[in-house]
Amino acid sequence: MERAAVSDQVKPASTSHDAEKMAEFRVHQGADHPSDDKPSLSDRESSEFQGGIQRVRAITSTWSTKTLILMFLLLYLVSFVDALLSSVESALSPYITSSFHKHGLLTVVSVVSTILGGSSKLTLAKIIDIWGRVEGFLIMLVLVSVGLIMKATCTSMEMYTAAHTLYWVGHIGLIYVVDIMLADMTSLKNRMLMLGLNGTPGIASTFAGPEIARLFYNNLDFHWAFGSFAIIQVGVCIPVAAVMLFMQRRAEKSGALEKTRSGRVWWQTITHYFIEFDVIGIILITAAFSLILIPFSIATYGPKGWATGYIIAMEVLGVACVPAFYIWERYCSPVQFLPWKYLKEPTIIGSCMLYGVMFISCFTWNNYFSSYLQVVNRLDITTANYVLNAFSLTSFIFSPIFGLVISWTGDFKWTAMAGVPIFLLGTALLVPFRAPETHVGLLTMIQILVGLGSCLFTVCGQLAIMAPVTHQEIAVVNAVWGLFGSIGAAVGSAIAGGMWNNILEKELYSRLPQESKHLSASIFADIVKQMSYGDGTTERDAIVGAYADVQRKMAIVGVCFVPLCILCTWFWRNVNVKKLERKQTAGNVW
Repeated sequence: MERAAVSDQVKPASTSHDAEKMAEFRVHQGADHPSDDKPSLSDRESSEFQGGIQRVRAITSTWSTKTLILMFLLLYLVSFVDALLSSVESALSPYITSSFHKHGLLTVVSVVSTILGGSSKLTLAKIIDIWGRVEGFLIMLVLVSVGLIMKATCTSMEMYTAAHTLYWVGHIGLIYVVDIMLADMTSLKNRMLMLGLNGTPGIASTFAGPEIARLFYNNLDFHWAFGSFAIIQVGVCIPVAAVMLFMQRRAEKSGALEKTRSGRVWWQTITHYFIEFDVIGIILITAAFSLILIPFSIATYGPKGWATGYIIAMEVLGVACVPAFYIWERYCSPVQFLPWKYLKEPTIIGSCMLYGVMFISCFTWNNYFSSYLQVVNRLDITTANYVLNAFSLTSFIFSPIFGLVISWTGDFKWTAMAGVPIFLLGTALLVPFRAPETHVGLLTMIQILVGLGSCLFTVCGQLAIMAPVTHQEIAVVNAVWGLFGSIGAAVGSAIAGGMWNNILEKELYSRLPQESKHLSASIFADIVKQMSYGDGTTERDAIVGAYADVQRKMAIVGVCFVPLCILCTWFWRNVNVKKLERKQTAGNVW
C-alpha cells in the first residue's frame, strides 16, 4: 500500500497507557504537536508496519521456545566466526600493507572502508525494514564473501583497499543485522543482556585470533587466511537464513503472514520503493558524511594538498548536505527516514554523539598501537595483539554484566555517567606511559581501563537510542547510531593517519645518523625493516624514539576529546526501562 495514499487515515499505534509511559520523552520537545511530523508508520497499527517488520513479527509469533533458543545459538555462532575473522584480519593488517611497502597507509584503508561501512547501514536499515531481515543478511553475506575472495587473490595495494572496503561494508552490515534480529527477539529490559552475551565470542577470538594470524603468516601467508574464512563464514551463516525462511513459510501457511501481490506495474514499483526507501534522504546524509571525511584520506595526494580545488569542493558540498538533509526530512519527504520528533530527541542525539566522540578518542591512538608494541616493545604478533585486544576483551566480558545490571535496575543514564571517570583515567594514563621503558603490564592495564569505560558507553548508549522508539524505528535508529560510531572511527583514523604520516617520517629523518638518513623513507614504509635493527644500534634508537614521540602526541589528542563525553550523556532523559512499556516486539520473545 502506498503510504501517500493513506496518510490521512493514520491510526495511533500506542494505547493511552503507552502514551502515559512515554510522557517523559515527549515533554518539552513538541512531540505532542502533530505539525512536527508527517504521518509515519510508527504511528500506525502493527498490521500496517513495513513489510520486513510484518514478516519478523509474524515469524516470532509462530515459532516455539526451542526455535527461539536455536536462533540465539545460530546467531552466536555467526558472531563467533565474525569476531575471529576480525581479530585475524586486524593482526595481519600491518604486514599486509608492509608487503606492498605502504605501512603508513594503514589508516587510509581504514578511513574509506569505515565511512562506507557506516553509511551503508542507512540503506541496509531500509532494506531489512521493507524487504526483510533475511534478505539484508544474505546481501551482507555476499559482500563479505566477495571481499574475502578478493583479499585472498589481491596482488596490489589498490586491489587490497578495494577488497577490504567491500569486506568491511559486509562485515559491519552482517553484525548489524544480527543485532537487529536479536532486538526483534528480546524485550527492551533484557535486550542489552542478550546483545552483551552475543558479544562474548570476542573473549575467545581475542586469544585465538592473533595466534591463528601468526600461524598463517609464518607457515602460509595472509591470502590463505582470507580464503579459509570465506568458506567458514558462508558455512555458519546459511543455517540462520534457512531457519528464518522456513519459519516465514510456516507463518504464511498458518495465516499469520499474508502473501499478497502488489498489483503494481514496473514503473509504479520503482516509484513506490523510491519513496519507501527515502532515497533522497539517504543520499543526502550519506553524501554529507562521506564528502566531509574522505578528503582527510586523499588530501595529501592532491596537487596542492588541502588547497586543491576538488578537496575544497568536497568539504563545501558535504557541509551543505547537512542542512539540506534536515530541510528535506522536515518539510519535503513523503516518507521520513526517521520521524522528526526522533531527530530532535535529546536522548537519541546524545547517544549518537557519545558513540562518535568515544571512537574519535580511541582511534586517534589505537590504529598504530599494534605496530608500536611490535617495534618498540619487541612483542611478536600474538602477544602484541593480546595487549591491543585487552581493550575489546574487557568490553566483551563486562557487556553482559552491565546488561544484567540495567535489566535489574532499569537505569541507563547514570550507569553511563559512571563510565566517564574510568574512560578519562585510562585515556589520560596513555600520555605518561607512551614511553619505551614502560612495562607491557602497565600498557595492558591501561587498555583494560579504557575498555571498561567504553563498554559502559556502548551498552548504555545503544539502549538509550532504542528506548524512545517503536519497533518500526529500531533498525533505523541503530543504523544512525552505528553511523556516528563509523564517523568517529573515521575521524579518529584520519587524525591518526595525518599525524603518523606527517610526524613519524620527519622524526625518523632527524633522529637517524647522517649515514642512514637516506633510508628514512624505506624504514618508515616497512614494519619488518623497522624491527630488523638490533638493540643498541643508532638506527634502532632513532626508530624507537620517533615511535614514542608520535604515539605520545596521539594520546594527548585522544585525551582532549574525553570531556565531551560528559556533555553527551548529560542531556539524556533519565528513564527507567523496567517501567517503560513500548511495543517494540511481538510474538514469542525473551
